[in-house]
Amino acid sequence: MTQKIADEMDRKILKELMNDARLPNNELAERVGLSASACLRRLRRLEDAEIIQGYTTLVDPAVDGWTMTALASVRLSRQHEDEIQMFESAVRGWDEVLECHLVTGSRDYVLKVMSSGLDDYERFIKEKIARLKCVDTIETSFVMNTIKARRV
Repeated sequence: MTQKIADEMDRKILKELMNDARLPNNELAERVGLSASACLRRLRRLEDAEIIQGYTTLVDPAVDGWTMTALASVRLSRQHEDEIQMFESAVRGWDEVLECHLVTGSRDYVLKVMSSGLDDYERFIKEKIARLKCVDTIETSFVMNTIKARRV
């Protein structure tokens, strides 16, 4: 359910929270020019409307030993409902997969996969993706450097 943002004040609140989700309400209110109680009411409304979908802590993936990022393009053998469900269900259970996108074009899915190196990624491909009977082809690109990463 997509809700529209009510006004420019909501946009200010969201912008401040995207820069620092740990802002205390009184500081957030001061930055956007509201009283603390009015700011808190707006914040709760944005949460209730699921415009704000949660708060999280971003951790360096290297802490878990994940130093290599791969983008895996996957094509299914057929686009039948049972194969789609099989693939999507499996992906949801794999910790290595940070993102999975259904895409247009010559591939069906693009996965952002983290691993500790080439051997670990090869193990992931052989023991997980390639074992799915619904997978036809896998094409991988390794990330050499991230130029821009923006989280919304």
